Amino acid sequence: MRPKNRFISSCEDQISRRRALLIAAAVFSLGAVGGAQQHPYTTWQEYEGGPAGADYSALAQINRSNVNQLRVAWKYVTGDNVAYEFNPLVSGNMMIVMAKNSSIVALDASTGKELWTYRDPKAPPRTAARGISFWESNDGHEQRLLFPVGYYLEEIDARTGGLVSSFGEQGKVDLRAGLGRDPNTIRHIASGSPGVVFGNLIIEGSSTGEDYGSPPGDVRAYNVESGALIWTFHMVPHPGEVGYDTWPPNAWRYSGGADAWGGMAVDIKRGIVYIPTAAPKNEFYGGDRRGNNLFSDCLVALNARTGKLIWYFQFVHHDIWDFDASATPQLVTVTHDGRRVDVVAEAGKTGFLYVFDRQTGRPLWPIEERKAPPSRVPGEVAAATQPFPTAPPPFARQSFTANDVDPNVLSAADQAAWRRRIEKAVNLGIFTPPEETETVEMPGNRGGANVGMSAGDPAKGVVYVISADLPGILKMERQRPPSLFAIPHNLPPAQTGRAVYQEFCQRCHGPGRQGTPPAIPSLVDAPAQLGPTVISSVVDNGMGNMPAFSDLTGSLLDDLIEYLRHPDEAPKPVKLQSGAYAATASPYPAGVNAPITDFYYTPYGLVPEAIKPPWSTITAYDLNKGKIQWQIPFGKAPQAPDVPDSSIMEPRNGMVVTGGGLIFAATLDEGKLRAYDSTTGQVLWSTDLPAASEGTPAVYEEQGREYLVLPVCTVKGTNLPRDRSAIPQPETHPVERGYIAFALPAAPATQHK
Repeated sequence: MRPKNRFISSCEDQISRRRALLIAAAVFSLGAVGGAQQHPYTTWQEYEGGPAGADYSALAQINRSNVNQLRVAWKYVTGDNVAYEFNPLVSGNMMIVMAKNSSIVALDASTGKELWTYRDPKAPPRTAARGISFWESNDGHEQRLLFPVGYYLEEIDARTGGLVSSFGEQGKVDLRAGLGRDPNTIRHIASGSPGVVFGNLIIEGSSTGEDYGSPPGDVRAYNVESGALIWTFHMVPHPGEVGYDTWPPNAWRYSGGADAWGGMAVDIKRGIVYIPTAAPKNEFYGGDRRGNNLFSDCLVALNARTGKLIWYFQFVHHDIWDFDASATPQLVTVTHDGRRVDVVAEAGKTGFLYVFDRQTGRPLWPIEERKAPPSRVPGEVAAATQPFPTAPPPFARQSFTANDVDPNVLSAADQAAWRRRIEKAVNLGIFTPPEETETVEMPGNRGGANVGMSAGDPAKGVVYVISADLPGILKMERQRPPSLFAIPHNLPPAQTGRAVYQEFCQRCHGPGRQGTPPAIPSLVDAPAQLGPTVISSVVDNGMGNMPAFSDLTGSLLDDLIEYLRHPDEAPKPVKLQSGAYAATASPYPAGVNAPITDFYYTPYGLVPEAIKPPWSTITAYDLNKGKIQWQIPFGKAPQAPDVPDSSIMEPRNGMVVTGGGLIFAATLDEGKLRAYDSTTGQVLWSTDLPAASEGTPAVYEEQGREYLVLPVCTVKGTNLPRDRSAIPQPETHPVERGYIAFALPAAPATQHK
């Protein structure tokens, strides 16, 4: 199907534009909503600094002239072995962090002293991994925190840490309800990212899992005080809705994804929420979802009060590459064609930065539909064209050839092997469809910009992007969906556990249980590192990219854990049973004729070590000109210490931009915090951290003193390629995980547990 991008739909172009303008004018006239706008960009009361998600602070006490004087103001040690990527939240003198085995913890923002702790003892491992949402009543008497936990959205009192029982059912709202599916059949619905608050609404996205039969990623708004559902926007359209004809009939009943699992941004003044969306599911094969699949891989602009569509733009038609849009949209103001224009910019996994008029959705520079390669996988129909922005230039490399093989980390033999492999693979550019032979994906499905990896200076019209040049090698294989009927009976526990692993886990985690960190974690020594309770909870509830396998219970789950604990007791693959899988393993609901009979899968296939540096960069865009202002390598790769332009291989880090002319960003693996000059990219200051850091720092002011705080919770070196003997191995000694606050010299550092 031809794309209907642009504003709302090309077939109703003029009507749609008028309607968008009328809606925008109506919401504009209602004025500003919410306390966060009373002091714009000087507080950090919400995820990524505020409803606009800019990761920007106007505070300027710490600046270019004195940043080299920064010292540790206080430390808070979490006392556990969990790696957090949490963006702290600060309200008054209270800071909210995640600590103590994924509990919500309140700290004194000036000392790091613990104030209170909340954790639901019945909850699965907390999935509010990146941050939580804050709401305050107009009179300031009530303050609440909202966060997703497993299948639920919970609410607690921000001042006491007590559950707000009047919210939903005893403080919880079931996120499985209202998706057009039987809640008991939904294997995964959660979110690692918090929603956004607008007035008395919490607008919530979700993560739906990656597989066939995943639920739709509908965006929903709930009343903050009661938990009542106020509006829903269907990401897989229902009959009569815009985009329904971009899917097969009744796809909303069986297809899913198009989920908003990254960051959102709200233009408070206009009352518009901007929502980037992910790929449809399954992510690499769309034989059961022919068409462009709105509203997957889109930037969707909705009326924040009603959920009504204002405009959208689709970045990838019929996504079969997992090119999710997950970076938070950046709301900045630029000078364009001689006038001031409020724009929204979205950094994609594709390596493009897409820029639109915030009110109408019109691209600031033309975006061209260009011919794309067809698919040769049976049943697959790739989109005939894909969108290519003409400006600004891409921030990531979009091709990977034999000439790009790394000469630094790889041995000569490995270099030659990689060149042969790439020359043999299908390699037709950024939108090469995955095939049954190896294909090159560049940027890879974890390349380009990912969640939390963009920031902006709202008034200057500058947007910053952390990105990864992270190629993937994909290969489609016919595989049936996993089924309990494949597990043989009467085997010893470890062998039964290996059969369970082969059927349910091996497709992602690999035959050696090593995964492809950080996208797919290693399960080597998982029982010792995580414990059987955590493993059981993750299997039952899902977590991150992993769907739930709630039918894996009792002895089968025990046997799986036994195999992971003692893999030497089942060293050889187990022969799985075959049989009538169609009736027992179909992901389609009753009454729906399965659109396909063969299911295809591919591993993520990420190969960061194969490409030459820089592996990741920070790019500064001057959107007044539509040009790159500067671009530098991000961090320094421990595995290539003598290479001038090396950088971190797989960044999972955000940054914060300040009114003091600085960018602060910490690195995964290397474990450093740096301050960059926001105008030039020059490194002005750096310090070693006790552990590596994920997530985004926060900047705040308390009693006239400016602080920068960030989590330090990850073992250095865990993200390095595993199969290169010359590369340093992960540290084995205990890591002091926690949060560190920096400030200019004042009082001696303190430490609390």
